[in-house]
Amino acid sequence: MKFKMQDKQNQLIERISDSHLVVGVDIAQELHVARAVNFRGIIVGDPLTFENNEEGFAKLLQWINQLKTLRGFASTIVGMEPTGHYWINLSKWLYDQDIEAVTVNPHLVKKNKENRDNSRSKSDKKDALVIADMVKNGYYSFIRHSSETFEKLRVLMSNRDMTVKRLVSAINQINRWVDIVFPELRQVFKDVKGKGAMATLRLFPTPLELRSMKAVDIVEGWKSQMKRQPGIKKAQALIELAVHSVGTRQALEAYKLHLEQLIEEFDLATVQLERVEQEVTSLLKQIPFARNLLAIKGISEIALAGILGESGDLSDFAHGNSLLRHAGLHLSEASSGKWKGQIVLSKRGRSRLRRFLYLATMSLVMNNPDFKELHANNVNVKKMKKMKSIMKLIHKLARVLVGMARKNDSYRSEKIQSISPIAA
Repeated sequence: MKFKMQDKQNQLIERISDSHLVVGVDIAQELHVARAVNFRGIIVGDPLTFENNEEGFAKLLQWINQLKTLRGFASTIVGMEPTGHYWINLSKWLYDQDIEAVTVNPHLVKKNKENRDNSRSKSDKKDALVIADMVKNGYYSFIRHSSETFEKLRVLMSNRDMTVKRLVSAINQINRWVDIVFPELRQVFKDVKGKGAMATLRLFPTPLELRSMKAVDIVEGWKSQMKRQPGIKKAQALIELAVHSVGTRQALEAYKLHLEQLIEEFDLATVQLERVEQEVTSLLKQIPFARNLLAIKGISEIALAGILGESGDLSDFAHGNSLLRHAGLHLSEASSGKWKGQIVLSKRGRSRLRRFLYLATMSLVMNNPDFKELHANNVNVKKMKKMKSIMKLIHKLARVLVGMARKNDSYRSEKIQSISPIAA
């Protein structure tokens, strides 16, 4: 049976009963603001401003309990915007207090600001009230609380992303340095970040130094940096190129200092990346269904760790479509009367999860015979555009991953062709 978004919306609204105290919290770095309404949207109590610490959270709990006692509410639901990272501690604290916490989409909060007073005015108190209204109208999402292992994966993969950015930045700047000071280096070493090129840049980076050296001395220097080093011919070619180099001859000492710092950054990022990836590999071994998923030809440890870090336990999802919605890969349509707009991806979800699902699917299309065949059939027989075929296969991959995780089943090639596509 196909899932309808309207059914979900009705269920979210029906969950809010007349016994619920609905609280909206406007999140900030230091001071949060809370407002409360009942299930009809009638304001309950006065606004509360509380600090982003344990004392402030206790103040919020006391305020909630007082309102529940005075007005006879039995349950509480607290809504908040996932603003940066400031909301995370409050949501986990509420979870520990057995108080249901949900999130609302910041984009929708902005669009609903005028519902209360038909005004474009903005304040923390008004935002908190708008959030409370959205929760009682069913415009909220549940917070997926991950276990320790999945939380570690998410932190490590976020750390890995930052480390990769630093590493790529260092490599790009080293390439720029070579273009300015010694562009002929690439005639000997095609890859500037390779061992031979990096050893040369560490020991004798400028053409001025190389001109006065002998080939034997260069080879000896390489031996101190590498187990397998280039031979005498490359060393001689390097000297000849240095003699006729068109690289700059000004401010060489400053350029050398800059290069030393870039190489230090390159080395540090490389070591940190290796350490993070070792931790990721160790964590994947602790997840029961991860071994079966890694057995799929084309699924790498990094891609799987990225998916699990952002999604959490895949066995908690009811269907692959739930995973797609969590990633923002469900479809969105705009139409009015006779006008039919283009159907596009909503992108209202976790961007890192979308990226890793896409990368994993691309790897499967290149390395997995089943996905390679499906992609070829989509493009050649069904005449789909390549990107449309890839998006369709992402949906298939989501269903495969969730199905295998829920059943703790192994990958079976014959079942891939039998999975019927379901609209996300």
